[in-house]
Amino acid sequence: MTGPHVPDKIAARIRVAAGNRCGYCLAPQGYVLQVLEIEHIVPTARGGSNHEENLWLACRLCNNAKGMKIYGKDPATKRPARLFNPRRQRWERHFYWNQDGVRVVGRTACCRATVEALNMNNEISLAVRHNWVRAGWQPPKER
Repeated sequence: MTGPHVPDKIAARIRVAAGNRCGYCLAPQGYVLQVLEIEHIVPTARGGSNHEENLWLACRLCNNAKGMKIYGKDPATKRPARLFNPRRQRWERHFYWNQDGVRVVGRTACCRATVEALNMNNEISLAVRHNWVRAGWQPPKER
């Protein structure tokens, strides 16, 4: 969730490092109506810091769904799994787009848990991504 003010210099570095897209669903800033938020990968309420290494970009849907979570339940194993860390893990190694390019699918336990915990395939996201596919914007060609 959005916390204390992040200095503009740090926010700019994070935006560049994140490719100006959500670290979870990859929604680009140019395709969403709200400014992508600087989020705490490990929420401060869970012991996370305000240091740049713990900050990344997230869209409002992913950030709100994540809230204070650091773990989710892997639907395949029913076991707890730590959520995806967009700063330390590569999206392409842990997620992929389904055949029609609309659904995010987790390859690993942490990412299956992340898809569920962040509700990344909610009705609104699926409808928007479907329109992005029709426009030729989705799935992203590169990160």
